[in-house]
Amino acid sequence: MNISTDASQDCWHDLREPGSYEWWYFDAEDDAQGISVVCIWFAGFAFSPYYMQHYLDWQQGRRQDPPFASDYSGFSFQLYDGRRETVNFITEGAQGRFSDASSGISASFEQNSFQYDPEADAYLLKVEFDFPARRQRVSASIRFDAIERFGYERQDDRNGAGANHQWLLTVPSAAVTGSVTIHDTLKNRERRISLDARGYHDHNLGAMPVHEYIDRWYWGRAYSQRHYLVYYLIYFREKSCPSLGLCILHEAETGRYRVFDRLKVEESGHAWGVFAPWHSRQLKFGEGDLLVDMQQRDVMDSGPFYLRFRAQVSLQTGNGISDELKGISEFLKPGRQLSAVMRFFTKSRILRSGIASFMYSGYNFFKTWWNWFKP
Repeated sequence: MNISTDASQDCWHDLREPGSYEWWYFDAEDDAQGISVVCIWFAGFAFSPYYMQHYLDWQQGRRQDPPFASDYSGFSFQLYDGRRETVNFITEGAQGRFSDASSGISASFEQNSFQYDPEADAYLLKVEFDFPARRQRVSASIRFDAIERFGYERQDDRNGAGANHQWLLTVPSAAVTGSVTIHDTLKNRERRISLDARGYHDHNLGAMPVHEYIDRWYWGRAYSQRHYLVYYLIYFREKSCPSLGLCILHEAETGRYRVFDRLKVEESGHAWGVFAPWHSRQLKFGEGDLLVDMQQRDVMDSGPFYLRFRAQVSLQTGNGISDELKGISEFLKPGRQLSAVMRFFTKSRILRSGIASFMYSGYNFFKTWWNWFKP
């Protein structure tokens, strides 16, 4: 398990190992409007039920052709308005739909792209897609200007397989501006949202299927006027391997970054659902004079292998300093995709080019029907 903040590594790595994956994650929180936006580009969608099925068939000898990341690339876009899901679009496709620039940092899937401008230290996102299953057409132009960067490197080979994963904490804090336009083709009306938000960007990649070495995975970020933190907690499938915990805390008053990488973690408030994995709603972790109480409250999004929350954080540091922060958090349980039943239901969320899915059509018909009764 390697962790880095090296911006030059934000490029596409063109991984060729069967089951390998790579994704670029961007999110923005506009507190004044209560709007949250998440964009992700995948060069090998680690949680695709189609990718997983191909890998398992190849691993168990039912197929001779190994699965390659380039055949399971994708893009996702989510927009939440308060507690309400307004857009939730995930698409994937075969080779040729994903591309990157021959030089520099960029990626595109179909008409959706991002490009890094090193002179401005900014990422420029362009989004354009039709979502006929929900009667939506979405376009967006969003700019992420890096506010803070810092240096940190960690190479951890305590667990053999875990060394195949790398987390690039590229931009822990960004100023986000731009706009999103949502055309409702069902009601024939358009909504334009201007963004003035706080953003975040990171990048994950791995040379082997994530379910083979990670059991569960918590990630989140939270902020106030005084503090900003990012945490990353991974529990490995191999029980003899110690868990990995990292918390990065930024103090606005001093401009100092503090890194805590020997966290003691306590999970509590366990919950689960028919289609939601077993998880903890409360995380407490600390090291030295740091104590963090993370409450994963309102569920923004959920699926067979993941949950996304609005989170509330109580923070205590030395000299009696305390603070209340808010943000978003996520939980992943990659092994859930080993279940054929869970893969079947995950297909309800993903548009795979060239493949008709009863689950996808049925699920989105229900969501569209439900929206008829919303103002």
